[in-house]
Amino acid sequence: MSISIDTTAPAPEVSPGAHRRTRLRDDRRHALIFLGPSLLGLALFTLFPTVMALVMSLFNWPVFGDRTFRGLDNYARLVGDPIFRQVVLNTCLFVVLYVPLNVVVSLGLAAWVSPKIKGRQGFRILFFIPVLTPVVANAMVWRLMYQPGGLLDSVSQTVVGSPAPSFLASSSTAMLAIVVMSVWQGFGYNFLVFSAAIDQVPLEQLEAAAIDGASGRQRFWHVTLPLITPSIFFAITLTLITSFQVFAQPFLLTKGGPGNATQTLVLFVYNEGWRFLHMGLAAAAGWVLFVIVMGITAIQFLGQKRWVHYG
Repeated sequence: MSISIDTTAPAPEVSPGAHRRTRLRDDRRHALIFLGPSLLGLALFTLFPTVMALVMSLFNWPVFGDRTFRGLDNYARLVGDPIFRQVVLNTCLFVVLYVPLNVVVSLGLAAWVSPKIKGRQGFRILFFIPVLTPVVANAMVWRLMYQPGGLLDSVSQTVVGSPAPSFLASSSTAMLAIVVMSVWQGFGYNFLVFSAAIDQVPLEQLEAAAIDGASGRQRFWHVTLPLITPSIFFAITLTLITSFQVFAQPFLLTKGGPGNATQTLVLFVYNEGWRFLHMGLAAAAGWVLFVIVMGITAIQFLGQKRWVHYG
């Protein structure tokens, strides 16, 4: 009588913890595969240029020739340069004028184009068209309007009987002319943001306020406005960042003139880097702009707890 003995060992049991760790490793591997192209693009086109700009700002970096280390001399030269100080003031003036006007115009039009307005979608498309139109084409049209013999000059002579001032040739009106063109060019994006936010305001709260006797203006200020503060914060933050980086409008309308009345920080970086070939100085100015934008953005995020209402 033969006795058979089963020599196959039982399969080892896998603990739930080991199975979970294996699944997490697989998830990380798959996530890295999908994020790889984006991370590579971020490293090549954002992180590497940022680090290189910092390195260049510490050197005398000519396009041709030997590069010499200068430490913080480029930054000291910027601080002592009266033109750079005027450029910083010009940029701050543009920001102070442009951001409030953009937010007020876009928010006012978004409140006006309510669901009760007929042809609402048509107004949305109409107000967003300047955003889609190339800024070069817009700037050329506005330059024709501003110049002597243009539309504004013709209207002034017809209505008032005297020619309009030369907006782009006067240092007292050139920046204001750029701000007006920029508001017209850029308010459409914030208009859509505010319009979508207003659409999300619960009708029950508006109806309850109306039953309590609140007028339309009171409902907007005390109900609608607090509920859309997250969208207002988002719009102000993005508008501030983009306004500090303004370049195309002064470059196309005035080339930074008359004199340096409309030269902004990005235009200064462009001129120093590509006109005068002072790459190290241009990189230092770019880092000054970066620090200013980061500082103001950080202050905004710290202060938003006092007036932004989430939920």
